[in-house]
Amino acid sequence: MRALRNLLIVVVVLGGLFVIADRLAVNFAEGEVADRLKASGSMNTDPEVTIHGFPFLTQVVGSGLEDVEVSVKEFDATTDGKSVRIAGLNAHLRGVEFSGGFSQATAKIAEGTARIGYADLLKAARPDPIDVAPGVTAKVVGLSDGGNGKIKVEIEAEVFGATLPKPLEVLSTPTVQDGEVRVKADALPSLGIKVAEDKVREITDFQQKVGGLPGGIELSKVTPAKDGVEISVEGSSVRLAG
Repeated sequence: MRALRNLLIVVVVLGGLFVIADRLAVNFAEGEVADRLKASGSMNTDPEVTIHGFPFLTQVVGSGLEDVEVSVKEFDATTDGKSVRIAGLNAHLRGVEFSGGFSQATAKIAEGTARIGYADLLKAARPDPIDVAPGVTAKVVGLSDGGNGKIKVEIEAEVFGATLPKPLEVLSTPTVQDGEVRVKADALPSLGIKVAEDKVREITDFQQKVGGLPGGIELSKVTPAKDGVEISVEGSSVRLAG
């Protein structure tokens, strides 16, 4: 009995040491992944990385991780020299495999969500008034949640030198196409005089390219919310390093 008890004590101690070593290793790995992600992008805050699955060490021996979660409070996604502030990016990277002595890493599947605030999306609209007809100019001055999957677009118009007493409002539908968040008015506002549709749509319709997402993740869907548009992101065979 004494020998069995001693054996159990040894097993428990060794098991505890293995757990401690495993947790120390995973904490170190999470820090290394976070440092690489920050170095590879334009993140304004340190990313938080959580490696799920236990034990971690056996995953490393197999050159793969089951599930890695990445959270970034905000960063600037830059395309063609222009940037848009992305907030609250949360992504799950599944089936992360290593090669080249851990110098390269690829995720089989990546999916998550992020948000673009209305103030940041507004920057994609034309900032200066546009002549839409003789004596008539207009520009977008505000974006907000329009309910039922719509964005409410506020337009300030000036007709023959007089600014209309209140902004015109239109409901618009946001979509994702070719890596862009596109906003298109469902119906055009009335300016009181005949104006060509294409001229009005130069004001109401606009798009924001979102590039430079971590690991080549792409946009898949956009949904208006209270404080901005929620975007779904996804990717496959996503290169994370190397």
